[in-house]
Amino acid sequence: MKIGIDIRLIGKNQTGSEAYFFNLVKNLAKVDQKNEYFLYIDRNPERDEELSRTIEELNLGENFKIIFIDSRNRFCWNLRALPAYLKKNPVYIFHTQYIAPFWLPKNIKLVLTIHDISFNYFPQHIRKSDLFFLKMLIPKSIKRADKIITVSESEKKNIVDYYKVSAEKVAVTYNGVDLEKFSREFSLKEKEKVRKKYNLPEKFLLYMGTLQPRKNIPVIIKAMNDLNIELVLAGNRNAHNFDENIDRAIEENGLASKIIFPGWIDEDDKTAIYQYQKKVDNLVANFSLKNLIEKNRDQFFNGKPQTVKKLTPSFFKKQDFSNRLTYLKGDHNLENAAAAIKVSEILKINKEKAIKKVKEKYPAHLFKNRPKHIDAGSEEIYWKIKKEHRMKGE
Repeated sequence: MKIGIDIRLIGKNQTGSEAYFFNLVKNLAKVDQKNEYFLYIDRNPERDEELSRTIEELNLGENFKIIFIDSRNRFCWNLRALPAYLKKNPVYIFHTQYIAPFWLPKNIKLVLTIHDISFNYFPQHIRKSDLFFLKMLIPKSIKRADKIITVSESEKKNIVDYYKVSAEKVAVTYNGVDLEKFSREFSLKEKEKVRKKYNLPEKFLLYMGTLQPRKNIPVIIKAMNDLNIELVLAGNRNAHNFDENIDRAIEENGLASKIIFPGWIDEDDKTAIYQYQKKVDNLVANFSLKNLIEKNRDQFFNGKPQTVKKLTPSFFKKQDFSNRLTYLKGDHNLENAAAAIKVSEILKINKEKAIKKVKEKYPAHLFKNRPKHIDAGSEEIYWKIKKEHRMKGE
């Protein structure tokens, strides 16, 4: 079976979307040596050193081919260049995210990944030009898609409800964890070297991700008035749709000395930075800041940032600690033992006791039958589409 995948985002420091397609292809290369894969890009790897290095890291087998399709811009690439190429060189399945190519040949089955549709509920956080294309083109792409992949049951419900599509058309494949990368243990010397590389303080709260308005970062900044610690905002300030309210919040609250922008963090350094913090309060900061804010969305959106004061060891010890698995379990995505070990590290409790509590909270069958991650899950969807259309005689 010939499968085409749009991998234009890799090598562009595009945070989550790049990580998704990079790890999708990397893991497909590990588990599938039979199907033919054609990976479409819009830059020449011979002239783009970063792209060339990223492609090498995929460790592709002989059944994977990189296809460079040139075009003046991404709009023309989707409108003319890619469809024209696919018309001459068809594949059985084509996989991309959000917006399908215009004039995609009808005989090609389309798999569409949609990470979330928050722009429909919070349009004020999206640039107007982006919102126009999202509103105009995504409904058409969803209608054209043979299968839609999303990352959680919650997002599946949003897609089904908002776009009025059949639930059977939407498949959930949970985002996985790069265990090879995040299981590596860095020495104290290595972690200190990485800390100094980005001029980070010895103790800090960490936010790592895109700096767009939808992340509501100014609320975290305002909360820093009540915390005697520095905040590190790791992300690309020059990236698309930077939230100008971030700088405004820093200036209005006089927090220039407490907010640090290290810029883009290299993939190889992220794990070392996560591991650098070993005390309970910093573990909370590294792993839970974003999720606690998400969990207390109503208070934050109503302008009550004092909730951030709860980011302390005592806050965790007062709560039912098994609920803190919200940020770990990922819809039962982790082994219960691994989750319990992380909880025991945070709370400084007995590991065996933590495992017992986790098993009580989340029954074993949820872990034994947990859904596939993006690699095996996507391959399973590809084969299911082929089987369905064979039965229809297509």
